[in-house]
Amino acid sequence: MFGVDRGTAVGGRETYRDRGAGDSFQHSPPAPLAMNTFDRFRVTALAAAIVIAAGCAAGDDANSAPDSASAPAAAAGIAPTADTRTAGAVAVDSLLMAVYKTPTCGCCRLWVDHVRENGFHATTTDLADVSPVKATHKVPSDLQSCHTALIGGYVVEGHVPSEDIKRLLKERPDIIGLAVPGMPSGSPGMENGQVDAYEVIAMGKDGSRKVWAKHGQ
Repeated sequence: MFGVDRGTAVGGRETYRDRGAGDSFQHSPPAPLAMNTFDRFRVTALAAAIVIAAGCAAGDDANSAPDSASAPAAAAGIAPTADTRTAGAVAVDSLLMAVYKTPTCGCCRLWVDHVRENGFHATTTDLADVSPVKATHKVPSDLQSCHTALIGGYVVEGHVPSEDIKRLLKERPDIIGLAVPGMPSGSPGMENGQVDAYEVIAMGKDGSRKVWAKHGQ
């Protein structure tokens, strides 16, 4: 009966012997199937998708980490502001000031020069009548002066020195603002060689008044 006996490997190929014919022959193992273009594309796309997914996960972790500077404010339910970031100091953006005055007021312009020279970023608006601004912001009639400024949620009425305004913004009391009634000589913008004693008045929301500072004493 004819048959085939499997022999030993020769040169990387296996030998076989035909038992009936007595002949031997060599047989090479089948070559591995070559990967076609479509298969290579699928493997490449899968590898790229894995890399992108890993990168997105790392980015999400980085973005979700809380800012250490704002974490205390966030924990308290308070959005971080310039004031909370610079506790005990006057923040740069809190020095923005809006000044309302009449177009012909010379001492008003000089007071604006004074606050600008001391670091405030003052803008001016000329009005034929400034009294509606004073009434809107509840400046008592007997404490009114020639110009009215708004800054950091406060009213600054008249020739208030810049150092008193900076102290106001640093301490942030619960008041309407500060006022220097009239136009006392020697106050900022009213320098004429004479220095009068005058007071800076803190205007309370309940109508109370308190001396904030004294000058010219």
